[in-house]
Amino acid sequence: MICFRDGSLPLPDVSSTSLEVALSNRSLDGKQVLQNMEQCYPVPRNMTMKLTNEQISARVLYFGLFNGVGPTRTQSKMIVRNRAYSFAANISVEGCTTPTMQGQYCNQTIELLSCARSGNSSGNGSVSGFFNQSMVLCRNNFETSCHGDGEMKIYSFEILRITESLTISVQNLRLRPLDSIGNSSRIYLMCFARYGAMPLATLHDYSGDLNQSPLVIRFPKVGQWYVSILAFHLAKEIGGALSNVSKVCYSLEVQELECPLGKAGPNCSSERYMLQTVLRKYSTPFESYYLPDGGDVISDAANFHLGPLLSNYSVGGLDTWTYFLLDVPRGAAGGNLHVRLTSDRKMNYEIYARNGGLPSLINWDYYYVNKTSSSGDSVFFVLYNSSDEKVDFYILYVKEGIWNIALRHLNSTGDISDGQTTMSISLERCPKRCSYHGACKSALDASGLTSYSFCACDRNHGGFDCSIEIVSHQGHLWQSIALIASNAAAVLPAFWALRQKAFAEWVVYTVSGISSGLYHACDVGTWCVLSFGVLQFMDFWLSFMAVVSTFIYLTTIDEVFKRAIHTAVAILTALMAITKATRSSNIILVMGIGAFGLLVGWLIEFSTKYRSLSCSMDLCLNRLERWPRREWLQNLVNTVMKRFRWGFVLAGFIALAMAAISWNLESSQSYWIWHSVWHVAIYSSSFFFLCSKVITINSGNRTPTDANYQLTQQDSLSQGA
Repeated sequence: MICFRDGSLPLPDVSSTSLEVALSNRSLDGKQVLQNMEQCYPVPRNMTMKLTNEQISARVLYFGLFNGVGPTRTQSKMIVRNRAYSFAANISVEGCTTPTMQGQYCNQTIELLSCARSGNSSGNGSVSGFFNQSMVLCRNNFETSCHGDGEMKIYSFEILRITESLTISVQNLRLRPLDSIGNSSRIYLMCFARYGAMPLATLHDYSGDLNQSPLVIRFPKVGQWYVSILAFHLAKEIGGALSNVSKVCYSLEVQELECPLGKAGPNCSSERYMLQTVLRKYSTPFESYYLPDGGDVISDAANFHLGPLLSNYSVGGLDTWTYFLLDVPRGAAGGNLHVRLTSDRKMNYEIYARNGGLPSLINWDYYYVNKTSSSGDSVFFVLYNSSDEKVDFYILYVKEGIWNIALRHLNSTGDISDGQTTMSISLERCPKRCSYHGACKSALDASGLTSYSFCACDRNHGGFDCSIEIVSHQGHLWQSIALIASNAAAVLPAFWALRQKAFAEWVVYTVSGISSGLYHACDVGTWCVLSFGVLQFMDFWLSFMAVVSTFIYLTTIDEVFKRAIHTAVAILTALMAITKATRSSNIILVMGIGAFGLLVGWLIEFSTKYRSLSCSMDLCLNRLERWPRREWLQNLVNTVMKRFRWGFVLAGFIALAMAAISWNLESSQSYWIWHSVWHVAIYSSSFFFLCSKVITINSGNRTPTDANYQLTQQDSLSQGA
């Protein structure tokens, strides 16, 4: 899956709803990404997407690639059998060299408005009036702006402080030429406003006809704003007939109404607090909590009392608003904003959060009213254990910049000091400390500029916060028993090797079964006698050795040669076990090494038995010409048939096939059952192959069978001579 998000890191599977939406998306194009920047899509084999500066804001755009989605994505797995993918990405960002020229082809002129503070708009300062307000006035550089029918002009200005309202209007609206006599009220002067990017008639945040009334934006965001003016239906009435007018002229005026320091909200009547950042001791970077400057702090915790901070002015006597501002620093977009409220009685608070501007009943990014009314449908809003006396939620992978948390206190009795209510706002790395079922890991994004955290859950839990139980306690117990106890099958080949006094093989099988049991006991979280890495190496290495030792045991070469082959195999398998031990191709490599060892053993045996038949070149050629090859081949087949018990050979191959099938069927969910079958099948296969070898009594250095075989060869050669 590929996921996009504007301003912070994406997540594909926070909730079952978001996962279903991600899996239901079938195609990917720039228009889809533009419509919803918090969506995930299946990754096609090849994709090309182009977004112009008319479509996206001049901010950070994150995209993430996820191989596998769902609760098991964060679950700690015993072994990974999922398919691995490689990809190559080429991302190019092209910008206009001149700030005043924008658009897809950098051919659209942007006129920067000049802004200046115009003084205070004051009231009586009482509860029934308005508090002192300041105004920033922005105008176009030229006294008037003129453009024709269907022509668009674009303006830009920047809001530097938290603003109560933004009003866009035109003054001195006139028709050109100046001697025109007509009704300017028939003109449509459409205004399109957008935050952070160029507005279009089809893509904008706010719009209105400035010829009818000014465009008022409540609680605009801090940052760069763009305004486009489009005039059309330019006409005038002359003697009751309509005739075209060449241009319309006007003066553009933008008013930013700001509240005094410490005030915010409607009429600047509410309290506003800039929270101070307090870094946590002995924590990862950016982990911190927020406190009001000089507020009533409870011991060393991140809690503070709300009572002394609440606004005492209500709108219509029904509710009060209190605003808290906090800064999420650059590079901390991978953190999670944690907000908690606790009270000793039922709370009458609503919470609204917004990035970059003040929240309200109609403008918010996330909100909480009660347990049944909140931003629960949002991918990045997670509500925990909330009740009438407690509110606890996270904003996941919070965006960088200024955040505004507003408390709306519903006060029907006029008393806002009822109950003791405390509030806590903190920036944490992993939500809910991974529910105490995992470890919080930190990493950097591909650019190295943003730190983010994620939960690595244990074997039994999954989800982005490890809160989803994937394996029950009873299920975990049965899985542990199966994976550990199935290694008891190593007793079979170990017993047979000890009975045949093959002590090297007995040690390998015995230690292999023990190390595998200890490794899986550590892997399932039962007990770790050594470190996990050491136990994993021992398990795979000795398993490889056990397989190859079975092949070598089937030869009848001297112990000197066996020790040499065992040494070479030990070195090769140790290298395989220390480098990517869990890859599936190792099974084929080990079987190949074992078969090669068996072939080498037979070649050594063949060369040893026939080294006494040395002769001159002429004599050898003469003997080869008269050699009864059919008789020799028949004797060789008879020898091979007498050397093995073929019923056990067949049983060994059946068990080996079962082991291969179980290995192929292993997945993250069914690993425990099929890997347990693998243990039993692979050790049973070794046992059957060991039993298939016919043990003969040595007479010197030769077995009776070998002697008969040698005499047959000598007799045939002498007859030919």
